[in-house]
This record gives sequence, structure tokens and C-alpha cells, in this order.
Amino acid sequence: MAKSKKGLPLSGWLNLDKPLDITSNDAVQTVKRVLDPTKIGHGGTLDPLASGVLPLALGQATKTVAYAMDGAKTYLAKVRFGAATSTDDMEGEVIAESKMRPAEILLQKALLDLSGKSLSQRPPAFSALKVEGQRAYDLAREGKEVDLAPRDVWLGAARLLSFDGEEAEIELDVGKGFYVRSFARDLGEKLRTKAHLSGLRRTRVGPFSINNAISLDSLQALDHRAAVAALLPLERVLDDIPALDLGQAEAWRLKMGLSATLIRRSFLGPMQGLSDGQTVRARYDNRLIALCEFRKARLKVIRGFN
Repeated sequence: MAKSKKGLPLSGWLNLDKPLDITSNDAVQTVKRVLDPTKIGHGGTLDPLASGVLPLALGQATKTVAYAMDGAKTYLAKVRFGAATSTDDMEGEVIAESKMRPAEILLQKALLDLSGKSLSQRPPAFSALKVEGQRAYDLAREGKEVDLAPRDVWLGAARLLSFDGEEAEIELDVGKGFYVRSFARDLGEKLRTKAHLSGLRRTRVGPFSINNAISLDSLQALDHRAAVAALLPLERVLDDIPALDLGQAEAWRLKMGLSATLIRRSFLGPMQGLSDGQTVRARYDNRLIALCEFRKARLKVIRGFN
């Protein structure tokens, strides 16, 4: 549902191309001034030193942010060899140096060895993760030692695009919770040298691609009606979840927060292939009513939508 600033609230996704040198929150505030949504959230923070796809959820779409953040991501990362930094990127102070530079064939081999695997990755000290209730980056800025436990992350593929002997550009397909800064640091250690992240651009988050993202400058140049037209449907991040089209009686029960039993013959076909415990999209009159758990021909509401 989308109307002007004088009308009903907006709902949908904005596929934003965040520029360098601003925070994700800065980008959110700019979009708020342009579109004036009642609610807004983003699907995965980008640091000021990173640009690219920043999916923004407006209105009812904020209820689906978790599904966007769970989606696979693609990055174009620049890794510079020869120095490690306090932040694992070019913003930090150099804390160690090495004269060693990897041969391209060894770099290619290292990337191949790491691809298609679950990796144990230690998050950067300068991260938003919490340590005893405090952000890790706040502790690190105070000079306190930050010891973050390693965690398992997924690296689908790491492809070397270019290498000049000092800096490599690498395309990464990664899963949830992957820190590209940590990858750059660890890649240097694997190649028996030091390294840090020198540039980062995100080109994909789940169904959102840089190819159809809109820049902040372009968005600000639009009038409100045209800016609203740039929104993508709320269900864009839910396309891989099976959908069931309901009748009026079942839709009413779900809208009331009640379970709905699917007993009519018209549901027998669509129910084929669904398994107990599976999440489904419940729809009525071409609109999303709720995300539900399917179990024994019954739908139980997980998340309702207005």
C-alpha cells in the first residue's frame, strides 16, 4: 500500500545504492525525508567505507527484514597485502607489517581452498557485536582488549578479478554473519603475510541487485510520486517461501490471529509438497495476509500483515 505524504502509510522495499562516506543510518534519514514513511529499517548495515546495495524496508515490509538479512550476499572486496590494521580495514592504524607479497598462483589457490566451505571466523574488534552489554567498537576505541569468539560462517565462492602484486580485487559470495574485513585479515595470515580490507562494494543482498538499485542522488531528484514508484513489493524477500491463496473464511481467521484449517477440496492441490513445520505465505485477494506455519493441514500465524 502506498500513498503520498498526505495519505496512507507506505509499505515496500527500496533497493538503495549507498554511497561512500556516509553511515547506513545517514542513508535511512535521507530516505525518510524523501518518502516520509511511518516505519523504516534496513537489511544489513554497510560501513561508511563501503558502498552498494542497502535494502530499506518501509512500513509493513519492516516485518520481513530478517528474511532479507538471511539472504546470500555478494561483495567486491579490495584486499591490500603488506600491512595489518587495528580495524582490519584502511581506516585503522597499522599494527603490523610484512615485506612478503603472495604470488598470484598462490593467491588463486588460497581462494579456491576457502570456497564452498564453512569457515571459523573471528569478528573484527571494531564491530557492532556486544560484549557484556557493550558494543565491541566502543570497548576497542577505549583501548580495551576485545576478545570475540570465532563463529562459523559460509563462503560460497571467492573469485580473483585482478591482482597487481599489492592489491587484489576479489568477488565473494557469502552467507549471513560474514565479515569481509575478517576475511581480508585471515587471507593475509593464510598466505603468511599481513593484509587488510582497502575497499568494499556490496552488489547483492538476497533478491536485491546493484543492477537495479537507485542512488541517493537519483532518489532525491524525484518528486514524491516518482519516489514511491521506485518501491518494490513487500513480498520481494519472500519469493522463495511457498504461497497459498485462501478463501475469505480462512483469511478472516488469520487476520484475527486464529489458526485456519484447510479442509476444502480446493486446497488439496496447493497443499501437495508442503511439509509439517514449513513456513508459507498466506494470501487473499492478491495480498499477503500472514506468514504461517503449516502443520497437519492447519495454518498458524507467525507474522500478520495489515
